[in-house]
Amino acid sequence: MTDQTRVGSPIIRADGLVKRYGSEVALDHFDLAVTEGTVVALLGPNGAGKTTTVSILTTLLEPDGGTATVAGADVRRQPGEVRKRIGLSGQYAAVDEHLTGFENLEMVGLLYRLGRRRARARANELLERFSLSDVAHRPARTYSGGMRRRLDLAGALVAEARVLFLDEPTTGLDPRSRAELWDVIRDLVARGSTVLLTTQYMEEADQLAGDIVVIDHGREIAHGTADELKALIGGERIELRLRDPQRLDDARRLLTAYAAAEPYVALPSLVIPVVGGSQTLTTALRSLDAERLDVIDIALRRPTLDDVFLSLTGHATSSSGNEEAPTGQSPVQSA
Repeated sequence: MTDQTRVGSPIIRADGLVKRYGSEVALDHFDLAVTEGTVVALLGPNGAGKTTTVSILTTLLEPDGGTATVAGADVRRQPGEVRKRIGLSGQYAAVDEHLTGFENLEMVGLLYRLGRRRARARANELLERFSLSDVAHRPARTYSGGMRRRLDLAGALVAEARVLFLDEPTTGLDPRSRAELWDVIRDLVARGSTVLLTTQYMEEADQLAGDIVVIDHGREIAHGTADELKALIGGERIELRLRDPQRLDDARRLLTAYAAAEPYVALPSLVIPVVGGSQTLTTALRSLDAERLDVIDIALRRPTLDDVFLSLTGHATSSSGNEEAPTGQSPVQSA
């Protein structure tokens, strides 16, 4: 197989992937196709199979069944070739805390056999690009969480890989650091990179991905753009909060009469799918007032990806589940 993927073929492709941990099925004949130069998000809760998928595609795990190729290389038969063509940022920043930011990136470049001069030049380029030049010669242990994340992502880019795997890259970051990292990812794609992103954050998938694969219990349960997925459940939502949260069930029973689908409690709020927009909202408020249900906040909004996931699975993405085996170090750093 050549270094180039066939014209028109996906740069990442998985067919019928199966992975078991003992009696637990983590991936159940999972398929995936990612077009070059795009961002695809794998969206789902802990235990859905996202990290297992990334671990197989980056050669950190052997599948129990199925096939997969990345940038034209087979993950089972050509793992070394796959590792040459990818970058990986795992759930946990894989940086050496005792080395400086510069030394971390230089080390990655040397592991990629770039040569010392090129490795140093690349380290300086990436430190500048990720706004880390001012702290380049400080030990990584002194970095904030957001800075470590940026350094980890920079490490995934040292070899200018065609394909990037980002496994929950913003988990644990504050909103400002998350927004900064989103800008970095957008810039990478604008420069031609292909990104497979796993996330539990609905807003993250909405912001970054042109294509979203919703995964639960190792299977694809929906696939499309954010707007296409939202269209699956249609309509608008009334979302309200009561002064007394213990009366949310009373409100749910009362407002079922106006609902286009079953209302549900998503603490601290009640969500009611409706049609009729503002007119239905006004009627609902009158009914709540008549029953002396004290509303402290109410809004009419379009469905979100949270609504989509809850509608499709019956549980939210924040639901707990068996944690997947986390991705280890980047293939670069374990090469």
